[in-house]
Amino acid sequence: MSEYKDSETSLREWFTEARSANWKTPHDVKAKYASASIIRNDRVVFNIKGNDYRLVAAIKYDLGIIYIRFVGTHKQYDKINAEEI
Repeated sequence: MSEYKDSETSLREWFTEARSANWKTPHDVKAKYASASIIRNDRVVFNIKGNDYRLVAAIKYDLGIIYIRFVGTHKQYDKINAEEI
């Protein structure tokens, strides 16, 4: 992953914030991350490192669990179906 070393700090910051988050609804996510995209199937797309990367998470709000489903560049993101991954 050394090719994407520039994303490490931003990903660690997101992880630290998400780990302590108490998101009960998609509105809670948007309150913290206004640029996040709420999509179907309980997925949220986060912009990482000034929108250089994308992180797709499946969030089970009722359980307080965040599943990271994808992390990659925009080019890689364009090749996936974020609602199904």
